[in-house]
Amino acid sequence: MAQHILSLDVPDTMNLGILRVVDTSVYNSLLPINCPLLEVTLPGFGYTNQFTSPVIGPNFIVNLTACDLGIQAEQCGTVLSDLPDGIYIIKYSVSPNEIVYVEYNHLRMTKAMTRYQTILCEIDLGTCDPPVAIKDKLNMLRLINMYLQAAKAKVETCHNPEKGMMLFNYAVKLLDKMQCKTCR
Repeated sequence: MAQHILSLDVPDTMNLGILRVVDTSVYNSLLPINCPLLEVTLPGFGYTNQFTSPVIGPNFIVNLTACDLGIQAEQCGTVLSDLPDGIYIIKYSVSPNEIVYVEYNHLRMTKAMTRYQTILCEIDLGTCDPPVAIKDKLNMLRLINMYLQAAKAKVETCHNPEKGMMLFNYAVKLLDKMQCKTCR
């Protein structure tokens, strides 16, 4: 039976104000492509943002902003507000939309990775073996990175969003601890 094979890619990006969604579907040329619909639910939100044609169509690439997603109302087009980290539920369908669809959980962790890279920038590394204190920081950063990667895997691959968010939140707490200037 002829059918479309729907697929999306939501690449990780370091742009705090953009969520990129790319259609990687394989469309059957014998079937029409009607009523394309992209639905995005932000972390912690109970409603879905819907996008249709002309923005959404076969082989679309869309960069969604806080304005597009309904969490910024002022200065749209001139100022990009940061999008929150967390699990985005992204669904794409074509007619009949209740039958032909794909749905993904995407763990966005752009803010966390920006913080991670900021800490790396602050470490004074040379081209020789670093002192023990710097090695300890690097080991902690490796551990944090593994927690972040494990969180992403739990959410996106293992389909265990609760466990993924527990790991993600723990990694963020470790980042908080590393960035605290007055902590003892």
